[in-house]
Amino acid sequence: MSRQLNEGLRVTGLVKHFGGITAVQRVSFSVPARSIAALIGPNGAGKTTLFNLISGFHHADEGQVHFDGKEITNWSPEQIASAGVMRTFQLVRLFNQMTVLENVLVGFHVRTRGGVTSALLGPSWLGDQERKIRDEAEELLAMVSLREASHTPARNLSYGQQRLLEIARALAAQPRFLMLDEPAAGLNAPETQALLALIRKIRERGVTVLLVEHDMSLVMGVADQIHVLDFGELIASGSPEETQNHPAVIEAYLGASAKTPKKGDIDHV
Repeated sequence: MSRQLNEGLRVTGLVKHFGGITAVQRVSFSVPARSIAALIGPNGAGKTTLFNLISGFHHADEGQVHFDGKEITNWSPEQIASAGVMRTFQLVRLFNQMTVLENVLVGFHVRTRGGVTSALLGPSWLGDQERKIRDEAEELLAMVSLREASHTPARNLSYGQQRLLEIARALAAQPRFLMLDEPAAGLNAPETQALLALIRKIRERGVTVLLVEHDMSLVMGVADQIHVLDFGELIASGSPEETQNHPAVIEAYLGASAKTPKKGDIDHV
């Protein structure tokens, strides 16, 4: 069992069609446990579709997804979350009328064993569980620098803070694999640097991370491995340095007629 819990994610031959359009074309890659991987590519490359296939929001037409040695292909999002895979979304999805703390508490539903009946009967362990959960939620808010805003309605947070809150809520489920869909979108430079530090902290907690991101300075600064999509196909995989200098990646970003770029040309695409 311990061997399986260290296998990470493996995607094999995933295919997704939308009518006559093939959005994902036989994509295969792996993300080792406790690593940070990035999925990049030009707009329309199929990154979010691939994210949705892995997390159960789309069904694959072909191929398999394995997590920790178990096939999770076409499971429901709830089943995949229960297996230890959580995600955030390109557009922030929070309960805006609820407080910051309450939003994080919602994330614990995957782990808690109490239901409506248990709450009504009031077993002795329920009070202890509630206190433990609240303490953990406060710790997560401290981790994303939002503890002082715990009783603030989520709608009153800045956009950058809302993104951090969504990550804290995902972490509340104690995932072993966290998928971040464009976490730096809309962030300013200091917020992006704080996000980079946060992603590293998440990995230090033993969580494997896969992110879709357009901010290449963030990707190059945090990823162990980068996978590049273009028109639904995986065109390159490797370290940040290998990916940055890969001819197919240069062509996808800069065009077939582009000359060999200077160092850093792709950093700001």
